[in-house]
Amino acid sequence: MADDSSLPSLDCGDGTPLLELRGISKNFGSTRVLDGLNLTMNRGEAIAIIGPSGTGKSTILRIVAGLLAADRGEIWVDGHRRQGLIEDAPDPVGIGMVFQQAALFDSLTVEENVGFLLYQHSDLSGQEIRHLVSEVLDMVGLPGIADSYPAQLSGGMRKRVSFARAIISNPQNPTDRPALLLYDEPTAGLDPIASTIIEDLIRSIQRGQGCSSYVIVTHQDSTIRRTADRVIFLHQGEIQWDGSVETIDTTDNPYMRQFFSGRVEGPIQLVH
Repeated sequence: MADDSSLPSLDCGDGTPLLELRGISKNFGSTRVLDGLNLTMNRGEAIAIIGPSGTGKSTILRIVAGLLAADRGEIWVDGHRRQGLIEDAPDPVGIGMVFQQAALFDSLTVEENVGFLLYQHSDLSGQEIRHLVSEVLDMVGLPGIADSYPAQLSGGMRKRVSFARAIISNPQNPTDRPALLLYDEPTAGLDPIASTIIEDLIRSIQRGQGCSSYVIVTHQDSTIRRTADRVIFLHQGEIQWDGSVETIDTTDNPYMRQFFSGRVEGPIQLVH
C-alpha cells in the first residue's frame, strides 16, 4: 500500500479512534472479497472508499454497520470491541446508514418513513415525532413534503428523505444521534445537478453535527473530490492506496492512475 500524504488527525475526543477494522476478511462462497483488511478512522474524518465494482466496498459498509458478519478479524467502535451483529448489542456510538436505493417503504408517507424507528422504539408522542421529522426534513432541504409518498418524489428527493431518516434521533436518548454515517453510492443514477445537491448536503450534515464522521462509497469523480478528505482505494480485498483527496492527481500509484484515467491497461484487470 502506498501512502502519499501525512494525514492530520481530526479526532475531537480523547484520542481513541472512532472505528478500527483489524484483519477483516470476508468470503462469499469461494470468492474472497476482503482479505485481512485494516482500517483506522478518527472522529471528524470524511473517508471515501473507491475502486472497481465488485471489490468489497459496500461489504465494508455493511460490516461496519453491523448488518453483516466478517469471517475473521475484529471490529472496534470507540474503543469497544463489537461482539456479533448490531442487534446483539448496541454500539457505544450511533451508526447510521444511507442505502444506495434509498430503501423507503412505498406504503408509508415521508413522515412515517423518516420517523419509523421513533414510532416503533421510543416513548415520544406522535406530535413530538412529527416535530422532529419536520426539523430534519428542513435540514435536508425538503420542507412541506411530510404527507407525500415516495412514489411522488424524484430520485434525488428520495435520497434526501433517506438522509433524514439516517440522522433523526431521539432527544430523550442523545446516544441515538449517529456519530458515524455510512453512505453507499449516494449519487448513483442522479444527474449532475442533483448530485451536487446531495454532495453539498453530505458536507452540511457533517458541519451541522459537529464531530460527525462519515464513510462514503462512490464511483463518481465529483463526489469523491467534493465530499472526501481522505481516499482509500480498494482492490482484490486489500487497500492499495490511502491518501488525501488533494494528492489524487499527483500520486504515482498505478491503481489510482488507472482508475482516474479510465485506461484499460494497468494493474486493474476486469473480466468482461
